[in-house]
Amino acid sequence: MSDAEHTRQKIVYHSLVSKHATMMMDLEIASSLGFDGIELSVAKMRAFLAAGFCRDELKSQIGDIWIPGIGFLLDIERQGDDAERLLKEAEELFDLAAAVGAKGVQILTGPVDIQSVRNHASHLPIQGYAGLLSYPRAEQIKLSAKNLKVLADMAAGRGLVLYLEALGWAPVNTIADQCELLDRADRDNLKMVVDFWHCYVSGDTPETVARIDKDRIYGVHVCDSLPFLGGIPDERVLRDLPTGSGALDLREWCDAVKSTGYVGWWSPELFCRKQHQSNSFQMATELKSLLENLIR
Repeated sequence: MSDAEHTRQKIVYHSLVSKHATMMMDLEIASSLGFDGIELSVAKMRAFLAAGFCRDELKSQIGDIWIPGIGFLLDIERQGDDAERLLKEAEELFDLAAAVGAKGVQILTGPVDIQSVRNHASHLPIQGYAGLLSYPRAEQIKLSAKNLKVLADMAAGRGLVLYLEALGWAPVNTIADQCELLDRADRDNLKMVVDFWHCYVSGDTPETVARIDKDRIYGVHVCDSLPFLGGIPDERVLRDLPTGSGALDLREWCDAVKSTGYVGWWSPELFCRKQHQSNSFQMATELKSLLENLIR
């Protein structure tokens, strides 16, 4: 990417826009519609390899398209035996990212399983991964930051940035939480992604976003939400709508990001089930036009 391209806002395709399509179809959509790059699905890359293709063929098919990141590494706060599995998953994921020329990997706080959070809130037994739900907040931050240091050092060895997304239903979920984690981990290749939905349901506002140090922001997920009235946010329900038709004033949120001085990539993450069953080229065209209007 040229120096000039580093000084403009870029719109990259998100594989969730065409959730049920293959990786090859995602690449075709991104390329043919003139997106600046693609935030690529690891699940789709793995499906390509599982079908019998090799990594050289994977890289050949991806070609020179710019990939700011691939997603994602789950439950980054894992401890004990779970931590060993986390590091093994990270090793495989970072190797895959490096093999295709991706610049970064998205990482998520957990538990990703919202039912664990619901059970904990209702004082019910948790079946499966509980993460740090029962820990005091100070310990949640301390242990998560410790893991982040290890993961960031692993990623740095492959020239990768890790970009953190704090899930709205997780105990560590706000912009303040994420900034504290980045401070404590203290690694140059650790950044955050500003996801409007996760910010909204965590209680953050455009005013909160406007106070972020621009150098912390790696990317932006432009997305919408149905009105959230409190409790534990259910992504499957609240995000099941066309972007731009919900409760968020997307121009206000985008302007808040731009007011920080951030210049980088913006991605239209989509969870609308009807649109997932529609013509993915049409959906991508509409979302690209929407983002161009909002950020350029």
